[in-house]
Amino acid sequence: MSNTLPLLVFAGSTRAASWNRRLAGVAAELARAEGAQVTRLELADFDIPLYNADLEARGTPRDVIRLKEIFHAHPAWLVCSPEYNGGYTALLKNTIDWVSSPVKGDPDWASGTKPFANKVVGLLSASPGALGGLRSLSHLAPLLMQLQCWVSPRQFALAKAADAFDADGRLTQDTSLQAVQGVVQQVVWAARRLHG
Repeated sequence: MSNTLPLLVFAGSTRAASWNRRLAGVAAELARAEGAQVTRLELADFDIPLYNADLEARGTPRDVIRLKEIFHAHPAWLVCSPEYNGGYTALLKNTIDWVSSPVKGDPDWASGTKPFANKVVGLLSASPGALGGLRSLSHLAPLLMQLQCWVSPRQFALAKAADAFDADGRLTQDTSLQAVQGVVQQVVWAARRLHG
């Protein structure tokens, strides 16, 4: 692999005014500044039904295969997770459930962990609350480790997100920007050593 690191950035939300989509934009800019080749993924661009084994038995949806290909092609990810009721979103869980499900009879996707194994993942969250979505990350990290991802020890939860961005989607506090940069730098550093 060249020194240009393919890095996937996405949020577990499709809401137009999502704080986590804004945070993903900040993280993507910082990753580009670190020399990563960034792909911004929008989950709204994929037609993914609720996971259902009977539906899957009739054929894995084409957009699920597209997501498997995208996840697999990027050795490093930055995931911005909203917090709903103390956990990550149903959208994010449904995406992971589909992408991790083996495709029977398909030599490329017979292993459910293939899109996840050895990926270096940085976790961030944003919430209007005082904890910044931290509880969602505490649930998301074990799930990704179960799928054989290497989850960065450095994480960041942006509290009071409604007041944290300017009109152009930039973070207004240097301390918050530095915290996001810390996650990005650790992910890029680790991915280059594991995959470089």
